[in-house]
Formats: sequence, C-alpha cells, structure tokens
Amino acid sequence: PQSFPDASNRRKLRADVSAAFPSLSADQLGELVPNKEELNIVKIYAHKGDAVTLYVLQKSPIFFQLEKQLYPTVYTLWRYADILPAFTTWPQVVQKLIGGADLMLPGVVVSSTGLPDVHQGDCCAISVVSNRAPVAVGTAALSSSEMISSAMKGKGVNVLHTYMDQLWAFGDKTAPPVIPVADGSVQVEGGVEGLDSGGEGKEEVMKCEGEESEGPRGTQVAVLELPCQNLQDLSLGAREKGEQTVEATDETQGEEDSRSPQSKSFLKLCLCFTAQCTLTLILNPFTEQMDSLLFQCFLHALKIKVKKSELPLLTSTFLRKHMAACCPKGKHLDIKKSSFKKLSKFLQCMQKEHSLVRVKELSKGVDSIVEVDWKNPELCSFCIPEDWEPPEEAVEGDGSSELPYQPPVITPLYGVTSRLEPLFQDAHRKKGAVLQASEVRTIITDYVKRNDLVLESNKSYVSINPVLCDCLLEKSQYQDVELLKWEDLLSRVLSRMQACHQLLFPGQVPVVRKGQVEPIDINVASRGSNKKVTIIKNLEGFGMDPVVVAETLQHRVQASYVLHDIPGAKDRQLVQIQGNQVQHVGKLLLEQYQIPRKYIQGLDKAPKLGKKK
Repeated sequence: PQSFPDASNRRKLRADVSAAFPSLSADQLGELVPNKEELNIVKIYAHKGDAVTLYVLQKSPIFFQLEKQLYPTVYTLWRYADILPAFTTWPQVVQKLIGGADLMLPGVVVSSTGLPDVHQGDCCAISVVSNRAPVAVGTAALSSSEMISSAMKGKGVNVLHTYMDQLWAFGDKTAPPVIPVADGSVQVEGGVEGLDSGGEGKEEVMKCEGEESEGPRGTQVAVLELPCQNLQDLSLGAREKGEQTVEATDETQGEEDSRSPQSKSFLKLCLCFTAQCTLTLILNPFTEQMDSLLFQCFLHALKIKVKKSELPLLTSTFLRKHMAACCPKGKHLDIKKSSFKKLSKFLQCMQKEHSLVRVKELSKGVDSIVEVDWKNPELCSFCIPEDWEPPEEAVEGDGSSELPYQPPVITPLYGVTSRLEPLFQDAHRKKGAVLQASEVRTIITDYVKRNDLVLESNKSYVSINPVLCDCLLEKSQYQDVELLKWEDLLSRVLSRMQACHQLLFPGQVPVVRKGQVEPIDINVASRGSNKKVTIIKNLEGFGMDPVVVAETLQHRVQASYVLHDIPGAKDRQLVQIQGNQVQHVGKLLLEQYQIPRKYIQGLDKAPKLGKKK
C-alpha cells in the first residue's frame, strides 16, 4: 500500500470521482476523499490476472479501479446509495451472486417506475426488494431498451464485486444497513432463476404472508416469518441462527418412498427477505448434502487414514490427502459448496461442537491438527460406507512405482571455439566439438611436441609460435610474451574454450548443456508485513520434482507452500515455503538428495542461532 502524502494526488482522485459520479456534492466528495485522514492506494491482482487498484480510507476500500474505470465499493454505496442506477432482485439470488454468478434478466424485479435508464457497459448497482442498500456492483450487459426488447431474457448485469466477497472482507466487514424503499410496488418479471448458475436455483418466487410455497422437487415448504435487521443473516445457516425447524412433506407417499435420504434431508436454511421486510426460510438440499459428505469423509479419514505418529498434521494436507481419498466414487468433495465455506470453520465446528480434534496455529497463518480424540463416540461408532472403494495404488514391479532419487554425475566439458580451432585441426576436432579437460591436455601436448615447441634448456616452458600467439595471447602481448609455462599454456586454452557440462542420470542417456552448471538457488524474501518466505529455484536442473521437494519440506517443517511458474523459463517452477527454512532445505538437499555443496547457492542465509544467556 502507498499513502497519499501529496495533496495534488488527493485533488486528482477527487476530480476523477466527481467525473465518474457527478451526482456527488462537494461536501460528499470531501467526505469520501478527505484532506487529512489516512488514505492509501493498494495494487492487487484478481484471480484472472487483472490488475486492480484499491483506494482505501481508514482501512475500508471506497473505490476500485479496473481497466481505467472507477467503481464504488458496497461500503461507499451504503453511504450514498443513489450515485448509481440500481437493479432490484430477489434475496435468494444474492447468495448466487456472492458465489460468482452474474445477474440474469429473469431475476430482475421491475418496479412501477420501470427499469433504471442505463447504456451497455454503464456502472450499476444491485439491491434486493425491501432494502435499497446495494449488495453488488457491476456493469450493464445491455441497455435498458435492449433489455425490454429481449423480453427480459439473457444476462442483465456483469457482476464485479459483491457483499461478502474478498474485496468486502478487505474492509471492516460490516453488514448492509436497512435503507427503506420509497416505492414498494413491484412487478415480478421472473423468478429466482435469474442467475448464471448452470441451471440451479430455479425455484418459484416465494410467497409472502406465511403462505405455503412450492419448494424444490415438488415438496411443500413451510415459510417462517421472522423480524430482520440486515443482510448479514444471508451468510448464516441453521447452525449459527439457532435451532429453527422447517418441515417438508411430500405430496404423495409414493414420492417419499422413491426419494433418497439425502433429498429428504433439507436441514440447511437459506435466509432471504420478503417485501414485508421479514425473513423467509427455504430448505437447500445441495448444501446439506455437501455438509453430510464433508462430515462423513472427516470421520472416515480419522478412522483409517490418520495415525498418531503423523500429528501434528497440516489441515490443508489432511483435506487434500486424507479426506479427499475417503470420498465415495462418483462424488466430489467441495467445501465451498458446504455451509462452512472454509476448512477452518469446519474444523472449528468439529473441535467445539463435536470435540473430535484440537486445531492449533503452530506457525503464523498455518493451522495444524495437533490432537485427535480416538475414543470419541461418534468416531468409534462410525462405519466405513459400503460404496467406498480404496484408491488404486501402484503395483510393485509394474514400473509405475517411484524409484528413489539418485543425483546426477556432473562432468565439466569444454567446447572448441573458432579462435582455437587451428590448435585442434590435427586432432580432427572442429568448432563446437566438446571435450573433457584430460582430452584437451592430450591434444595440446601432442601439438606442442609435434611442432618442437618445448624449450630445450628448460622443458617446463613452451615456445610461442604464430598459431599459439593468435589463439592464446592478447594483442598487447604479441611482442612481449615468447614463452609460457605448461600450466599457464593449458589454463589459457581452457579459459578460452566454451564452458559446457554433462549430466548423467542413472539409467539415462547423458545430457550435454552449454554454460556452467546452474546451481540450486535458495533465497529468503519478505512478504506482506515482514513475513519471511524461502524460495527455491532450479530443482529441475538436477532432475528433482518441485512438488515432491515441496511436500517433503512441508511435512518436515509444518509450513504451507506454493508453486509459481518462473517467467521466461518453460516447464520451470519455483517453490515458496513459509518462514526461513534455509537450514531444513540445505539438510534435505545435502543429506537426502546428496547434491554436492558447491551446486547449492544460498546456504549462508540460514537464520543465525542466538547465544544462550
């Protein structure tokens, strides 16, 4: 982040905001871009790689800039809701928008005054019925007239930012205020299918005044009405809001018998607003099924995968290796589709409500499972599902099992250059020929003896003939140097040859490369608020898999890692692991992988051990 120490920068930002949102008064501009309060600019990158500029006032983002276009955040819109034209939708749609969907026209609720007047690409907001506080910001996919002429079908708004997304989480995480609707009369142009979510969420529009509404798959869903305060309830499920009970009954007994237990069990509640500012609760089978699968895989992994000797165990490793392996065939474990959304929240629930595990932050920002209650009744009574099949493993002797790593044999080589080619003509070595040092010594010795260049009075010296003069001497030395010692002669030859090296991996064809051997590079860098990370490069040059090395280090030091592609280097990745782990990396490369110390660069950056007092 960079601050705005210069008043001219603030004036420029104020002018840009005024041009983008002309409805803002001078006083409002002064509140958004004050002269003295802390105002920072932050550069970030979206998951698609787009560069985004954030303008942050008192630790809450107020605007973001994408492709030179300025957009307000929901925090700004909650203070000045009228600076953007706003489309209205149903509260059920909001959760889909938060999940990444765009707003489709069938999901737009049209008031008696009609649609807001927008052109294609205009910045606009999205709010819900009964509350004008915007919950999303985006750009119009069509103009207002085109929306009407399309019979309100197709995409309406390309969503860029929503309440409860990562940009909202960058701020103080407050919930939307309640801003009353001036005109309460609305005309429904479509149901809650108005979102780009692959066909999901196509339930009928929910009725008000406590009427029964047709739910998913033909079930009758009882609608409960509760007083509501803000949109924060949208993020809470039945676990966090209390033991609310919703009963679902089938139309016929035959349909009930034909349904699976998962389709009957609609325990997860989606909270949404009605026009009378009440909360309507409708059952969501998809979230409940994922919660059930998550809990099943959790118990399954503890039962057969995790051993006491493995503790402490990184939570990310537990999910990726153990829980994923316990997922039944044909099903996919996706924690983002559960009511927990994050692994940390799920494990907190397993710790507080079920007392199955104990999770602790052993290093900053990295959680590990440090204890498992093996005598827990839920764990003891868990039975492995009959439809589960253990993942196929490599059969010994079929060639698919991994062989232990063996370091390459590295041999320095020397290539003949055009300047030295006359010295190697008699040995039939042309430009580009690659030789070992012993072969170079033999060829040069034969050349000297064949041309009688050994000094008779002192055989440690060699006389310089015109060929040696052109190949080995600088122009300033032509008149001065007439003799060279054997060692000097050979060193001059080798220094003027092209440096090369050969890598010989066991069981493979030797590989010759130009240049010196590029060592494995270990570096320590700072990220964020002075957090240290260790970066390892060029593992592929020695035949090592960065993923295998990273996972081995992760298990040893109990720290998370990421892999990054190296720009300009094809099929090359660097390993970045949290903390200064140079000592552990060096020990791994020297002892387990047996890489010679001279081919490892950066071992001196290990943390110095302080003296004990």
